[in-house]
Amino acid sequence: MNTSTKNIIVEKAKTSKINEIDFDNLAFGSVFTDHMLVCDYKNGAWETPKIVPYQPITLEPSSKIFHYGQSIFEGMKAYKDENDAIFLFRQLDNHKRLNISARRMAIPELPEEYFMDGLTTLLQMDEAFIPKASGSSLYIRPFIFASGKGFHASPADEYKFIIACAPSGSYFAGKVKVLIEETYSRSANGGVGYAKAGGNYAGQFYPTQLAVQKGYNQVIWTDDTSHEYIEEAGAMNIFIRINDTLLTGPTSDRILDGITRKSILEIAEDLGIKTEVRKISVTEVVAAAKNGTLKEMFGAGTAAVVSPISTFGYRGTDYDLPEVKDNYASKLKNIITDIQYNKSEDKYGWRFKVTD
Repeated sequence: MNTSTKNIIVEKAKTSKINEIDFDNLAFGSVFTDHMLVCDYKNGAWETPKIVPYQPITLEPSSKIFHYGQSIFEGMKAYKDENDAIFLFRQLDNHKRLNISARRMAIPELPEEYFMDGLTTLLQMDEAFIPKASGSSLYIRPFIFASGKGFHASPADEYKFIIACAPSGSYFAGKVKVLIEETYSRSANGGVGYAKAGGNYAGQFYPTQLAVQKGYNQVIWTDDTSHEYIEEAGAMNIFIRINDTLLTGPTSDRILDGITRKSILEIAEDLGIKTEVRKISVTEVVAAAKNGTLKEMFGAGTAAVVSPISTFGYRGTDYDLPEVKDNYASKLKNIITDIQYNKSEDKYGWRFKVTD
């Protein structure tokens, strides 16, 4: 039966998969909820969004996503507190960034009400899939891709916006060992590095595979011309602590404007932690590792929030980072997750209550 709510057409799944999911052993992003949001762009406008049972997508071989890669996405989470209330975190920043990516990839921008009404309705329908175990959450993947047909090299005339969700356990891989990359580049000046475009991530896989073969978990990306300046850690923004100063590179057309990154900078300032947003040279980091002033390195992103780095490799030498008591990484992660799970006051206004 089809119904309509908030100008959204709703088709409920006939049966639920909820009893097939082992919530005590959730991998990250591998099982999915009963429903998904779908909205098509045709004839120059976004059509009425629909919530339908989670299902495969049918596309013609000539769909332009397969040929010219017009595809963007976001990563978000929904959280449940101890009273089963549902929350989002800085969700309007995700919508804003989705449209920044859309603009760069010549994809039509998505109205805020389609994003928010569709997302909140979807979460209310599939709220039973949001896990409550510590560190668990519902991972949310909004994405847009070119569904229009044709082999000519031009933007598509039709697009599809989808939100799919996956209940996921705690994203914890321990401390990681990274290799500073000097041959391959994640992005270039004037490119699409600041957009969450699918091709950005596809291009990372091969250099990362090479690093894994050498015994590393991930790569540290450097600038595309000189490879002298540190930019990102794998698919995350990077923070480096030298003495008691927390450093991160400035955003640019090569670096993603991470939502976790922005949150960390604001919280660190409130805590009285000295921060510097500036270019960070590999030479500076290696020198700090050698003289003992390099205290911490960590990635920052939606999935893990904060991912500590234990070792970095550079030109055949590995540099181990010290175990630091009262480290910034744990302190900042705990503050962010306490806000996300409604365990503390949110003086920043980042937490959004979906439902009681």
